[in-house]
Amino acid sequence: MKRSPLALLAGTAAILLLVGCSSTPAEPAGDTPDSGATQVLKVAATTTPMPDVVRAAAEAIEAPYEIELVEVADYVQPNTMLAAGELDANFVQHPPFMEDFNAGNNASLVAIEPVYLTVVGTYSSKHDSMADIPEKGHIVVPQDLSNQSRALQMYAEAGLITLDPTVDKWEVTVKDITANPKNLEFTEVDLMQLNAAYPEADGVFLHGTFARQLGLVPGDDAIAVEQDPQFAVSLVSRNDNQDSPEVKALAKAFHSDEVRAVLEEFEVPAAF
Repeated sequence: MKRSPLALLAGTAAILLLVGCSSTPAEPAGDTPDSGATQVLKVAATTTPMPDVVRAAAEAIEAPYEIELVEVADYVQPNTMLAAGELDANFVQHPPFMEDFNAGNNASLVAIEPVYLTVVGTYSSKHDSMADIPEKGHIVVPQDLSNQSRALQMYAEAGLITLDPTVDKWEVTVKDITANPKNLEFTEVDLMQLNAAYPEADGVFLHGTFARQLGLVPGDDAIAVEQDPQFAVSLVSRNDNQDSPEVKALAKAFHSDEVRAVLEEFEVPAAF
């Protein structure tokens, strides 16, 4: 039996300026700052440790650039803002999630650099193993394609369901379940609602960040674990600014010793 969760607090959008400079709109790609002038780059982040990584990058970035952290409460808003040119970059997602957004929104976001690896798992407040999940057990999975497929693969690997072999393993959804001998009941929810489902569900998919919010140890307290390098949380920009001096400066800062130290503090494996 896993430990009791803490109450999940609803996030509220906040904009935190990490440096003593007034907020300015994201500069067009390719613009170069005036000699000696500070240029503020806006980078959005959401759940811990993402904002902490951005703060560390802000300490590491070289002049004339400074970073303004824009904290958001979900995973869609930062992509919408970035696509609209309101941000220089964001740090909220892995490449498959970004690609899903691009496909659904006719966007051209680009993954610049992987920063850290995510440990995702199936967690349960009721059971100690996947095999313990009962007949008609209630399973909660993310509604977005990239994370739902990850969740379903864990149930397939445990022998609890069979997935359509003609569908790419990272594109399967609950509609692609071809056998479900225990008649498990799957519910799809937004990523930000997964923690709320943990107390009552027989199994729920959680990123390590969310597990920590519930007082769980990522990986160790899971009843199934998946860690794949293609799902590394990455710095993301747009096709029109990916080669700009601004984004190159961000990429260097996000692979700095300062960022590595923060990842070690949170016991998150670096991807660089």
